[in-house]
Amino acid sequence: MAGLTSFSEVPNIDIAPLFGADAAAKAAVAAELACAASDIGFMYVSGTGIDERVFAELLRSAKRFFADPLEAKMRTYIGNSTNHRGYVPEGEEVFAGMSADRKEAFDLCRDLPADDPDYLAGNPMLGPNQWPDIPGFKEAVSRYYQEVFDVGVALMRAFAVAIGQAEDFFDPYLTKPPSQLRLIHYPFDDSAEDRPGIGAHTDYECLTLLRGTAAGLEVLNGAGHWVDVPPVPGAYVVNIGDMLELMTNGRFVATTHRVRKVAQERYAFPLFFSVDYDAVVAPLPAFVDADTPARPALRAGEHLFAQTAQSFRYLRTRIADGSLVLPEGSVELSSFGRMAGRPA
Repeated sequence: MAGLTSFSEVPNIDIAPLFGADAAAKAAVAAELACAASDIGFMYVSGTGIDERVFAELLRSAKRFFADPLEAKMRTYIGNSTNHRGYVPEGEEVFAGMSADRKEAFDLCRDLPADDPDYLAGNPMLGPNQWPDIPGFKEAVSRYYQEVFDVGVALMRAFAVAIGQAEDFFDPYLTKPPSQLRLIHYPFDDSAEDRPGIGAHTDYECLTLLRGTAAGLEVLNGAGHWVDVPPVPGAYVVNIGDMLELMTNGRFVATTHRVRKVAQERYAFPLFFSVDYDAVVAPLPAFVDADTPARPALRAGEHLFAQTAQSFRYLRTRIADGSLVLPEGSVELSSFGRMAGRPA
């Protein structure tokens, strides 16, 4: 079984061959991705084919939104949504230990119509987005979402090959996934010191694709040391989430990470790539043997919702007053990955 290494940097993998027809070149990239997923859990990917103007428009739209007064942003407050979409004010989100980062965010998923049957049935993670009344915002954000989502599909196909499955192995589980895009703003803080901050966690989904505008992201290596993962022009940071760790029974690593305190303004745009809400996530037989027994299975959307509900104050309030009940078998925050001083 692979173990998290005492890495000191994150590799940059050119994934351009994934969008071509050369099977051997695709397999070579898949092997590189699998190696990084097993030993580090993080990697940069370049060669995505996404036009930099798409990211530039996303960034411009995010800056316009976060520059609005709090009163205007709160018109799309996430706590007023029935499917966890909208503005996240500073202090709303918490992590294990109830720590809270100094940041604000805007959360969205695939924008489904209000008559979508899953939304009408009460699915807590699917349905329409809340959109601010800003010209061009919806269009710029939606275009970025789709282009990065398509890269996520290509990566999942590569990981399928890497674990000995057909390239389209995951496709049936990607029909309507609650894959969330977050627009995050870390405001300038002249009192902050350039030192480790708060909010250490793993990501709940299969993988995350991230673009950021400034340094601050750190990942925890196998020796318990934090390693900087600064932005690389044109590249996306990709990390393994809880679900791929579970599918590979721990072979791929959902590495713990956080954002350290930096005295500069920072924007970050992670797409948390998930499988469909009702997909059952369980270790694949190839990763189970006498020395590595199968970890308990989970239902993808229920895991995502349970972790989300434990991370947001408006949902924690509903759990406390009994108006919201977590799905049976839900695990606590930070049940995956490796925290300092604690094995996976």
